[in-house]
Amino acid sequence: MSENTLQQALQMVTGEDDGRVCKDIPEDACRHQPKNFFTHIISLSMTKLADGLIDPKLVLSWLLATLSVPSALIGLLVPIRESGALLPQLFTAAGLRALPQRKWAWAIGSAVQGVSAIAIGFSALCLEGQLAGWAILSALTVLAIARSVCSVTYKDVLGKTVSKSKRGTATGLASSLSAGFVILFGILLISGIIEKMTLITFALFAAGVLWLVASGLFQTLEEEPGATEGGGNSISVFLDNFSLLKKDRQLQLFILVRGLLISTALAPPFMVSLASAGDGTEAAFGGLGYLVVASALASLLSSYVWGRLADRSSRKVLMLSGGAGAIALVLTVALQFLGLLSSGWALPLVIFGLMIAYQGVRLGRSTHLVDMADKDSRAAYTALSNTIIGGLLVLGAVFSLIDAVFGTVSVIVIMAVMAVLACVFARGLDEVQSDA
Repeated sequence: MSENTLQQALQMVTGEDDGRVCKDIPEDACRHQPKNFFTHIISLSMTKLADGLIDPKLVLSWLLATLSVPSALIGLLVPIRESGALLPQLFTAAGLRALPQRKWAWAIGSAVQGVSAIAIGFSALCLEGQLAGWAILSALTVLAIARSVCSVTYKDVLGKTVSKSKRGTATGLASSLSAGFVILFGILLISGIIEKMTLITFALFAAGVLWLVASGLFQTLEEEPGATEGGGNSISVFLDNFSLLKKDRQLQLFILVRGLLISTALAPPFMVSLASAGDGTEAAFGGLGYLVVASALASLLSSYVWGRLADRSSRKVLMLSGGAGAIALVLTVALQFLGLLSSGWALPLVIFGLMIAYQGVRLGRSTHLVDMADKDSRAAYTALSNTIIGGLLVLGAVFSLIDAVFGTVSVIVIMAVMAVLACVFARGLDEVQSDA
């Protein structure tokens, strides 16, 4: 595709008269921005689609249940996936910081995720019971660690190759594109045209291929070399980075808000559990296709909008998404008390609402962090924030204890309160797009 065509497409997507206007990237990077913008969209949409095809909260949970994996192992899926993608950054960030071009690290991480997804597919084909559980969890652990490499490098690459006021649009459009294909996957699950186990196994292999292709495409980005300071000992670098937290009140506030908003990520399994209480695993995941469609439809309808809003005010996006998450969680409890949550329409409805909030959280926090930091501190801010949130996600296992002692409703109420508090604290964040 010619440079002029890409330039016109960029102007059409962003709604700006001059797609070459660059707020905070050098002129050399600005020249390549149209190509880089669409490379980000295509690569990220592939990886987000792959994420949707192996979603641990829904798809892998159903898969392990079908393979007769013990429930104790099934309960490890989300903690491994979420915290495993964040905590390793304590050890990887410093080494990655030494790379002047970090697109290569992202590409390797994407490729490893692809191989891991294929390994999960082979495990589903060849194993069952506890052995299948341990094999899939092991592959998921490798996938999560590889994802941590992608996570700590992506925002930095995005910040160097796409200008402020366009970053949220790029990530939001990628989320919407990928969600459209995940909806087709969910419709196939609902239709029964293809046997469910066969379809999910195929989806695992397809996810692997998507990650591998995205790895190759991402390597074509035109990335300018960046700062390499901070590439020393991982622990000492983390302690140095931690000092940033003492000096920067806005960073403190951002991490507090992001920490409270983990409720939107942790809530879905508890919502499914509440809806199917007493009915067993099959009831919990019998409507898997409807839940997949609800989750993906929320992403499709909201991601681009959230992304555009984030380019104007990521602070307001975090406030709105916190409020939306609280509403979805309170509605879940209300429907349970009314005896309606187990109805066929109710759980997909509240999952849809929560996933709209979750997409806002993801796009709002990503855009806010990239725009809040400068090119020299962006990688350090990302690694520090992700490591702290990873630790909080591990501590999130306490919700299982609260569930066992006080019941699932109590867990969801606490998560709703967390979302409300996030909305309140987000009011104190700076409007980091105000100088765009």
